Amino acid sequence: MIFIIKVTTNKEDKALEMISDRAVKKQLNVFSLARPHGLKGYVILEAADRDSAEEAAFNLPYVKGIIGKTLTYEEIKNMLEPKVEAMNIAIGDIVEMIGQTFKGEKAKVTRIDKQKGEVVVSLLGASVPIPVTVKIDNVKVIRREKSESEESEEKEEKKNEEETLDELI
Repeated sequence: MIFIIKVTTNKEDKALEMISDRAVKKQLNVFSLARPHGLKGYVILEAADRDSAEEAAFNLPYVKGIIGKTLTYEEIKNMLEPKVEAMNIAIGDIVEMIGQTFKGEKAKVTRIDKQKGEVVVSLLGASVPIPVTVKIDNVKVIRREKSESEESEEKEEKKNEEETLDELI
């Protein structure tokens, strides 16, 4: 049976650790604990029965209680399994950092590691270019590096516009 435990927001890791310690110490029938990415204030616990789940979480700091309804794996599957998304990022793109450390900084992508889900960027605001490795989900593309064919088309359009203006004058 899968239970959702309400915990204090931003204290999910601490609560998870305490519940885990108690379950191991008392040898409870708790099979797994999870803290889904992006779900604040909740921890997911899988146990043999409700009594084991309640005993594992009862009267711990940061734990507010167990939500009454039990869930099936199919209902929480999308929160637990990572989504494999097509990476829409290329070398040379200008990105904005949306992660904690460099939040709001702009950077240029220098390398992409698809297996690890990481990009190496060079910060644009830094006086000395230092390569920084960050997770792909911590950056957002704000400007694309144009391919040579797009650039040549753009130059040709500009040239045609200038010729048209010259003819009008």
